[in-house]
Amino acid sequence: MTTIPSRLAQMTRVSSNRGEARLRAIDLYRAWVRAVRVLPTELAFHPTLTERSFKAPEICSIYALNITPNYLRQSIRQKFEENRHVTDQRAIEVLLLKGQQELQETLNCWKQPDHIYGIMLQNRQRPQRTFLQKFYEGRDEDAVLPAASGTV
Repeated sequence: MTTIPSRLAQMTRVSSNRGEARLRAIDLYRAWVRAVRVLPTELAFHPTLTERSFKAPEICSIYALNITPNYLRQSIRQKFEENRHVTDQRAIEVLLLKGQQELQETLNCWKQPDHIYGIMLQNRQRPQRTFLQKFYEGRDEDAVLPAASGTV
């Protein structure tokens, strides 16, 4: 696939209110979900298959990912759900800008498969830890304490 940098480029916009930002977020989510679709050129090579029966969506086939399209859709949904609680207008604008940028970079093949696995599919939330687990993580047994500078 050839890279066309302006293919998904958009002018930077600022939403006037939260309702407009919500609509832009929904449009961005739909664009991501549409990116997990069948390439029309691949359907041309398989005329007996319909778009629903063909199991090679665009992102999965471009990057040769060993995951199902449904799992990719779920991870995209999860990324959007993680930021559902954000209410600050400026933070929403930054998240929308970064989401559009990620979509453009992904579809223009400016990423490696490791980026897709690491950024999009990896769960970034750490498991709940007790106080002692947190304490032990910060403990370094090999560290040497500095010697006292003065003698008594």
